[in-house]
Amino acid sequence: MTDGTTGRYARVRAAVIGTGLIGGSLLLRLADAGLDVVGWDPDPATRERAQLRGVVAPATIEQAVADRDVVFLCGPLPTLPHTLARVAQLTGPDCVLTDVGSTKVEVTETADRLGLTQRFVPGHPMAGAESAGLTAASPTLLAGAAWVLCPAPGAAIVAFRWLTGLLVELFGARVVPMAAPAHDSVAALASHVPHLLAGALAGATQRAPLRDAVLALAAGSFSDGTRVAGTPAERTANMLLGNRDRVLHELAEVSAFLDGLAAALRADDAPALIARYAEARAARSALLDRRFTGQSRRFAADGDHGAEVTWLRELGGAGGHLSGCQVDPGAVSYAAWLPVAD
Repeated sequence: MTDGTTGRYARVRAAVIGTGLIGGSLLLRLADAGLDVVGWDPDPATRERAQLRGVVAPATIEQAVADRDVVFLCGPLPTLPHTLARVAQLTGPDCVLTDVGSTKVEVTETADRLGLTQRFVPGHPMAGAESAGLTAASPTLLAGAAWVLCPAPGAAIVAFRWLTGLLVELFGARVVPMAAPAHDSVAALASHVPHLLAGALAGATQRAPLRDAVLALAAGSFSDGTRVAGTPAERTANMLLGNRDRVLHELAEVSAFLDGLAAALRADDAPALIARYAEARAARSALLDRRFTGQSRRFAADGDHGAEVTWLRELGGAGGHLSGCQVDPGAVSYAAWLPVAD
């Protein structure tokens, strides 16, 4: 990934709606790549900060999305359905719409209800920080991120292909294709429950009689385990409530495992403790030593695209990702990567 782009996306006109941490980082990267990009935020002070960073930030959302090829919706999670509906009314049928929300089912259902499936591609870059706002944004924050996109059959696949290519070319993204419900289930354990656990540990420490002594001794395990507790509380609450049922389901699974650890500890059962921690260590080792094998797939460019969407969703569900998408006359080719079995 380099500054400037001379490929098929060089002339793309983009807009970013909502320029907080993720939206602002998107905006800055697209600007660095040399695209014609504008950013809009409902907060005038944020728009002024964007202009000070050299980015066009018009006063109205109407001005921001006019004549754009793609619009990224990056506002707070509860606002996305309304923003999607509004931006859809203000843009033409060839404008691709996508979002960066941390849950996908609700906004996908909104797109279905509004008849926007053919040009709205639900998305979620798996990157971020506990800081917030445009002042914390960086053009490199999303570089190389796993970026979920939700493909759908029919005409919608055309927008998915185009957006996949853009994210790979401009962000070096590892595009993970998944159905919206599968994303929300996976994200519950991969991202949302960790926020609950971090909040619980940090919150218990805040209430502890020897809080300052605990913090004085806190080392890497405490710091790493509580990092996301520093996320703005409203943002965390929106995320958890937006995926409540799946988060609660996965939290029950985590609680059951924790109960097993506690039972082994109460029983002074060293073998049981060792066995459970061996399980946990296997997952941690797999995370740190992920290896992939490449494959390529071709599909007819036209048709009902059912087989293509099925393969894409299965790829993401198996832990795989895309590193390229090339559309040629009559065919589309994907460069894919699948994890090697432990």
